[in-house]
Amino acid sequence: MKRALTPILSLCMAAAFAIGFPAFAQNYPVKPVRIVVPSGAGGSVDTLGRLVAQKLSAAMGQQFVVENRSGSGGVVGTEIVANAAPDGYTLLMAYHSHVINPSLYKKLPFDTLNAFTPITQVAVQPELVNVHPALPVKSIKELVVLTQARPGQLFYGSAGSGSGGHLATVLLESMAHIKMTHVPYKGSSAALFDVVAGNTQLMIATLISSLPHVRAGKLRAIGITSEKRSAVVPDVPTVAETVPGYETVVSYFLLAPSGTPQQIVNRLNAESVKALKQPDFVERLARDGAEPVANTPQQCDRYMRAEIQKWAKVVKESGAKAD
Repeated sequence: MKRALTPILSLCMAAAFAIGFPAFAQNYPVKPVRIVVPSGAGGSVDTLGRLVAQKLSAAMGQQFVVENRSGSGGVVGTEIVANAAPDGYTLLMAYHSHVINPSLYKKLPFDTLNAFTPITQVAVQPELVNVHPALPVKSIKELVVLTQARPGQLFYGSAGSGSGGHLATVLLESMAHIKMTHVPYKGSSAALFDVVAGNTQLMIATLISSLPHVRAGKLRAIGITSEKRSAVVPDVPTVAETVPGYETVVSYFLLAPSGTPQQIVNRLNAESVKALKQPDFVERLARDGAEPVANTPQQCDRYMRAEIQKWAKVVKESGAKAD
């Protein structure tokens, strides 16, 4: 008799769960939510994560708390979210490395495409092509002419092999048919400092990190990597004006573990989109040269898949491997 009751009991429990689950999702969130930022405090992804957390806290009546878990180019923090319960209480503020790492690492401890449910693409931030003022070039066209005349003689810095700046430069080399010499550093600050010091001649870096040096006259911005010019530096032409089709931006994504209930994903998407469109949020992003995207989970998913394919080709061409 005891054995006969076990399947019936299981069915009853499953039915009760099925009935109660929509209510659980509808009441979400009933406790604080953590947003894992897979980098250290103070960087652009951390700043953006905290801005999003503040907006969602105000909109949803529960605290959204940022937790910094850096290491291995974002892999450490990303793995934490991949293994978290899919209940909407652990989210990931992913950034550019998320779409590069699948090609950069021989093996990741998670499936980048299938371990996460996209909520929205939060923002994009273009980068600047910066040169030392002593370099006799004032445009991308002049850079191309110089490097074609002196292949491999110009040195460019980056935050490390396979970093966004490294691969953005490899893409430029490939599309413009030029060749420079890569100098990898342990972090973007050290790399940018050496361009300012004149030890290297060029670096592609984010607007937020480049602008103070450009405005101080310590670097010359000769191109912006976005499809269109930025209102922050309207006089800087796009790279694509000289190298048609060239585009690369640093992207930020809000993701949940795979299996998170659709009702929760939909609510998070709706509230995130509202927050990203608020004038004060747009204005705050604009100061760093970033623009909100605020798309649907499906659009976010398509974008990430396209970016993974795009950077896989560049990683292969560069021969880059994770440091």
